[in-house]
Amino acid sequence: MELEPTENALLGGRVRLLQPARGYRIAVDAVLLAAAVEARPGERILDLGAGVAAVGLCLATRVAGCMILGIELQPALAALAAHNAALNRIEDRVRTLQHDLADPLPADLGRFDHVATNPPYLAAAVADPSPNPSKALATVESSADLARWLEVAVGALEPAGALTAIHRSDRLEEIVTHLAALGWGDITVKRLPPAARVLVRARQSERLLRHEAPPFVLHRTGGGYTEEAEAVLRHAQPLEF
Repeated sequence: MELEPTENALLGGRVRLLQPARGYRIAVDAVLLAAAVEARPGERILDLGAGVAAVGLCLATRVAGCMILGIELQPALAALAAHNAALNRIEDRVRTLQHDLADPLPADLGRFDHVATNPPYLAAAVADPSPNPSKALATVESSADLARWLEVAVGALEPAGALTAIHRSDRLEEIVTHLAALGWGDITVKRLPPAARVLVRARQSERLLRHEAPPFVLHRTGGGYTEEAEAVLRHAQPLEF
């Protein structure tokens, strides 16, 4: 790592987070994704593309007793994720495995009640990658494209489980098409204006059942976050679909 990591806070200081000083740094997307997962105490959550464990830490802070396993491609980020779990004293509930999603997940991981994922937003064919190698890997598809991420995600779920993903709104139809083909066609979409992002929740269904949830408005007209956004981003409230 080029520089010593910086320490930052999420959820109004409830979560301490070390992350690289340069390269990909945590944005609100990770907090929104964690808030949208309908986890309950005792459930198992798989976080695909865990980075430094922001999603897992936020989830574990909001939902007592849930267990999160993160999968991260980059060894340096996986090491920081483990450090962050210890920093927040929840290493017994938040673990990270360094693994390439192009390869099958280890068979002994079992199935999960939820999968949360924030895949790289840019397809390799159209991307202008960052000169920072770590940021490029985090933001541009590499060994595993979007179709592969979704295939791994639903393959790791219990039959009654749920996938929750956040992605660019201009790739929504691609996501819906892939999920429907995989047999996870019960899809609810929640838009995040004014951000060009969508939250997608999918459950098992052989036919496409598409729902539009009320949008979650992030910013007030005059600037700053809405009260609803503040409740999620600062006060660890769930993001209701």
